[in-house]
Amino acid sequence: MQTELLAFSRREAADALRVSLRTVDYLIAQGKLRGRRIGRRVVIPKTELERLLRQDTPLVQAAADDN
Repeated sequence: MQTELLAFSRREAADALRVSLRTVDYLIAQGKLRGRRIGRRVVIPKTELERLLRQDTPLVQAAADDN
């Protein structure tokens, strides 16, 4: 039985979003993605990743020839 993650490391969040670690750090610095410090480590709650993806950012339509 596999447990669903409640929070992600910065690297795991970058992988999940398919962006660079630097982009995750930028989003945190800009306040667009909120992390939590637990001890010396920063983790990003799963709900924060979901919230970021639901923001007012427009969805990109795939081009017809991208199949």
